[in-house]
Amino acid sequence: MNKKPIRFAMAVNHASHFEAKHFGDADKYLIFEWSMDELHFLKEEINAFKNLDEKQEHGLQKKGKAIIDLLQNLNIKVLVSRQFGKNIQMVNSYFIPVIVYKETAEDVGLILKKHIKWIEDEIANNPEEHKLFTIKNGILKTTIRKDD
Repeated sequence: MNKKPIRFAMAVNHASHFEAKHFGDADKYLIFEWSMDELHFLKEEINAFKNLDEKQEHGLQKKGKAIIDLLQNLNIKVLVSRQFGKNIQMVNSYFIPVIVYKETAEDVGLILKKHIKWIEDEIANNPEEHKLFTIKNGILKTTIRKDD
């Protein structure tokens, strides 16, 4: 069975550890690809938009849009972080947001591999608006509320 590869962006600090920060505030993103039943490291992408002005512009934030554009150009499907901010309301139309509680990419990779079927199912069955995944001891999928 030949499935389409899935790309992940993991939000980490300069030491490549996950911190309790919003996805958009990460120092860099580690880009991985799930293919042939393995998670392969592709590259690091510095977050050039980390300190971009955060003023509201018709309900869309410049920083959020800039990061969405960057990650779409890299064919990312899944965002992995310890936290997400208000921009999650935009992000889930493009990517599956995943909250994790581990600190290293290696530990998170093992968890993602264990739960990859859930992520594949979400991509296949909910292309319009993804749920938020929280992975700790198990996996929890929740709907993201939209502010009016």
